[in-house]
Amino acid sequence: MRVAIEDLPSLHRQGKKMGVTSVCSAHPLVLKAALRRGRDTGTTVLLEATCNQVNHLGGYTGMTPSDFAAMVETLAAAEQCPKHLIVLGGDHLGPNPWKDRDASEAMGQAGAMVDAYVRAGFRKIHLDASMGCKGEPIALDDHIVAERAARLAGVAERAARESGGASPIYIIGTEVPPPGGADHALDAITPTSPAAARQTHAVHAKAFQSAGLDDAFSRAIGLVVQPGVEFGNQNVIFYDRVKAHALAATLSELPTLIFEAHSTDYQGEGPLRELVEDGFAILKVGPELTFKLREALYALDLIASDLVPGYGERPLYHAMEALMRVASKNWESHYRGDDAEKRVLRHYSYSDRIRYYWATPQAREACDRLFMTLKGRIVPVTLFLQHLPSAAAWADLDCDGEEIVIGHIRQSIETYGRACGT
Repeated sequence: MRVAIEDLPSLHRQGKKMGVTSVCSAHPLVLKAALRRGRDTGTTVLLEATCNQVNHLGGYTGMTPSDFAAMVETLAAAEQCPKHLIVLGGDHLGPNPWKDRDASEAMGQAGAMVDAYVRAGFRKIHLDASMGCKGEPIALDDHIVAERAARLAGVAERAARESGGASPIYIIGTEVPPPGGADHALDAITPTSPAAARQTHAVHAKAFQSAGLDDAFSRAIGLVVQPGVEFGNQNVIFYDRVKAHALAATLSELPTLIFEAHSTDYQGEGPLRELVEDGFAILKVGPELTFKLREALYALDLIASDLVPGYGERPLYHAMEALMRVASKNWESHYRGDDAEKRVLRHYSYSDRIRYYWATPQAREACDRLFMTLKGRIVPVTLFLQHLPSAAAWADLDCDGEEIVIGHIRQSIETYGRACGT
């Protein structure tokens, strides 16, 4: 069943506990897996890019919003996924990539980024101006956050009018800890208090009204809160609906909203379903999907090492290890321990910071070699059972590594789909 994002609040009030999975990744194989499910089920495909990943200056992927949109269009055509099922979203759009600069400069860049997102066809816009800039406190006053969010909404509204695009749908608020998972072991996460959720909504409503943006605020359908879920490098905090009961009950006072839950990776179908039932109707997932990507790639690397003379001993693994050691900025401040412990975390952490490296020429070359090595070969079922049981159905068939990886990623996407009732 296709669920329109803007209908989620009314569906929740009607007792129809439906949700939408937000796929937060720029990796083509992850996007293919999501688009393929949309094609096969006719459900909404919500694909989101983050402010650090994709922005008007390129982000860490090197892609602008128009580049990302063009990539999705190309992949959707290849996967025969109808355009009307696809919704593009921008996550944490605000000054975060430039928070080391003065607020005026950082907000100027944030405005340029939001403008680029909306003109590129992104319709779901998460406004997040919660981070302090140069000389400011790390956590800003709620009123300043809301005023800056309203300023960015004004940019988005103007961009939509001038480009002739659909009016944006807004998500407001943010969650703690920051997106992408914590960098240490966690024991528990405290859900957002009902008072904080009400305050976030109230100050944003006032700021939008003061800016003459009442119509824009009528399209704010989601509030980002912390339901009490998170993952560290090696552990997961699972949803406890009893602890989140008071927060979930707050939605009865906010009839035009649902909650958006970030860092829902690794929760599994049961907790995800409870989140949707309790009103956390947009479920964000990212690292889990690239974790599954890496899981499948490394398994195929092992299979090729066992099966093909001359391929070598895990060359993909060793290529990624060498790459991460040379270019360490994306992981070194997040992983602690001795050399052996850090090596394990580089490759196998739940935070999956190896995802920052798959787009490099060295990683692409190693993956291409792996796929070419296995292309068309017959892999014994026993090797699949040893290294990648989820692909056992490929035994005795002409091997296609890319298809196997997509299928492995899709298992997680299907879990989210079932939890969302789609």
